[in-house]
Amino acid sequence: MLALLWLIALAAGATALVWAGSLYLERSAERLALYYGLPPIVQGAVIAAIGSSFPELSSVVIATVRYGEFELGVAAIVGSAVFNVLVIPALSTLYHRDTMEANRAIVYREAQFYIIAVATLLLTFSLAVIYYPTNVGLFGEVNRPLALFPLGLYGLYLFIQYQESAEYRAAEEQASVDGVREWGILAIGLALILVGVEVLVHAAIELGVYFDTPSFLWGLTVIAAGTSLPDTIISVHAAQSGQSTVSLANVFGSNVFDLLVAVPVGVLIAGPTPVDFGIAAPLMGFLVVATIVVFATARTDFTLTDREAWLLLAVYAAFVGWMLLESTGVTSIVL
Repeated sequence: MLALLWLIALAAGATALVWAGSLYLERSAERLALYYGLPPIVQGAVIAAIGSSFPELSSVVIATVRYGEFELGVAAIVGSAVFNVLVIPALSTLYHRDTMEANRAIVYREAQFYIIAVATLLLTFSLAVIYYPTNVGLFGEVNRPLALFPLGLYGLYLFIQYQESAEYRAAEEQASVDGVREWGILAIGLALILVGVEVLVHAAIELGVYFDTPSFLWGLTVIAAGTSLPDTIISVHAAQSGQSTVSLANVFGSNVFDLLVAVPVGVLIAGPTPVDFGIAAPLMGFLVVATIVVFATARTDFTLTDREAWLLLAVYAAFVGWMLLESTGVTSIVL
């Protein structure tokens, strides 16, 4: 019992570190976007998204390189993606002063590109099973050439955002921002997040040992929720400030980065890595369901209402409930 309490305290302390780092990150990302004169949608989809996705990137690298558990890193990415598209828009809507607005650029560019990102990662895992199978079950090997496939798509995403920036007229306020200082604050925030994620990954692995369950189940919940804190803080704060465009763009931009960059980077660093398609497929399938739900709610009148926010939270509760059933052996879809 003492060991369990220690692991819970460890996870809580790690989450607090990620939280502190995310506060630094939020401030610096917002001011750097102002300094470089970026439009709100690019601020959310690129600057804030890449910065707030650093925990997920760290979780993949640390889980793969330090602990040799690539699936734990992927689980954290998928769990974080589910959390991002369901919980963050819901909280942003509930804490927003008025109805959250989702314009056409968000729905028809950011959201649809994110759907393409989900399909691309699933296709990458499929190609691994088809062309680089192992001798057991539905295992395949994701190698470095395959990892370049989603990274190439992210390059296209950055090019699209660059075109948006080129057509935007910057505000005059940028001269009042000290760019060097803000980059320093950003570095401090990222360092705190890195330490927090290391402790979170360790706690997830130990919780798996304690309960005799696969560690990736804890990655889907504990690590995913902890690493999604920066996204949550940035998006909710943007919504409270009346910047619903930044809030929603950060959600989709973060998930695009997680799926197309964080997972492939883990492969590029660690080398060829086995993946169990029998586990990946149902989890990615639920991510597709979550994406359809949030896309449909955002498209209705291009707004998110409180009722729709509660629907998103209910879908996430169903996901957590499913993971609890998996961990207790009641269901065995991903085991």
